[in-house]
Amino acid sequence: MKLIEKNKGEVAVISDLDISLANAIRRSVAEIPILAINEIDIYKNDSVLYDEVIAHRLGLIPLKNQKVKNKEIELKLKVKGKQNGIKVMSGELGELVVYDDMPIVLLDEHQELELVAKARMGKGIEHSKFLPGMIYYKYLPKIKITHEGELYSELAETFPENFEFTDGKLKIKNAYYGDLDQDDLKDYPGVSIEFGDELIIYIESWGQIDAKKVFIEACEALQENLDEVLKAIK
Repeated sequence: MKLIEKNKGEVAVISDLDISLANAIRRSVAEIPILAINEIDIYKNDSVLYDEVIAHRLGLIPLKNQKVKNKEIELKLKVKGKQNGIKVMSGELGELVVYDDMPIVLLDEHQELELVAKARMGKGIEHSKFLPGMIYYKYLPKIKITHEGELYSELAETFPENFEFTDGKLKIKNAYYGDLDQDDLKDYPGVSIEFGDELIIYIESWGQIDAKKVFIEACEALQENLDEVLKAIK
């Protein structure tokens, strides 16, 4: 397994993992316990948005994941509009939100929004708001350039992430970026692309937990489910 990209929000690796196992891990992301807003008590809403729309927006705001001692955590929001209007942002809910610049609603003068949001732990199999991110994959492409193909400078302009043209020759810059396939190269004899059995696995986080932890906890969730099956058949 080879790491090709790593940061807090995204990890990408090249692996010879069987595609069926990779798919099982991908689906297990929905089994990771994640904190999200589940209920909202709205006491005042003079905005142009219905209560249901406000509730939907709040439910999709990522929260910093943590073990909840009690069943719920309350987040309070009370905002009054001003003469020139204001944007009510997610940061108004407090330090528990991952991104404090997500817009909730606009409030004009004399408009108010007052509510209490209740967050609890849940899983993505119950609702997508409990998903911490996603895992997806594709077969690793292998690009070949012959002497004839080295002349196509336009490929470096059309696919700058994949090719570069230096010293009078077309060269491979990054074979695995994007969705480059043979159809894109059919008009360029001497440049071809093939796919083997290796996979590029991408893990993306939506902020509740790091991308690395998304993969680890998905594997742990899959292992727990397999252990239950083993216990049942013994």
